[in-house]
Amino acid sequence: MGCGKSTVGSALAEELGWAFTDLDAEIEREHATTISRIFDERGEPEFRRLESEALKRAVRSVQSGRPQVISLGGGAFLSEENYRLVLDNGVAIWLDCPFERIERRLAGASHRPLARDPQRLRELFDLRRESYARAEYRVPVDSDEARATVARILALELI
Repeated sequence: MGCGKSTVGSALAEELGWAFTDLDAEIEREHATTISRIFDERGEPEFRRLESEALKRAVRSVQSGRPQVISLGGGAFLSEENYRLVLDNGVAIWLDCPFERIERRLAGASHRPLARDPQRLRELFDLRRESYARAEYRVPVDSDEARATVARILALELI
C-alpha cells in the first residue's frame, strides 16, 4: 500500500505494450463501490475473497494469451493461493518502498481503510515484508518518479 503499484504498473504496461490491470480498480468497477466501503460494510475477509476472484480472472486472461501487468493489492500476496497463482503464471516483483515514503504518500488518505491508523499502517508494513520478500524480484523504490522504477524493472533479467 502506497509503494506505487498502480502508477508503476501502469507505466510498465505502457512501456511493454501490454494491458494493465489494477485489482482494486477492477473490484471497484465490478461492484460499483469503493474499496473503503467494501471494508466498512462487508469486512476485510469479504474484500480478500473478491480480490482473489479478481486475480483469478486476470490470470485467466493472461493464460488466454493477453499479456498484462497486474497490480495486486497490498494484502493479496499474503494468501498462499494467490501467491501460487502469481508464481505459476507470471513473475512477481516486490516494489520495496521505505516506510517513511509510504507514510508520506498516504498521509490523510481516508479512502485507504488499512492506512487510517498510522500505528496499524506501520504494523502492516512490518508484518507483510516477509511475505513480499517471497517475490522473485525485489526492486527498491527510492524515488517518486515512476519511470525510474520502471527502468529498474526493465533492467532485471526476468525469467
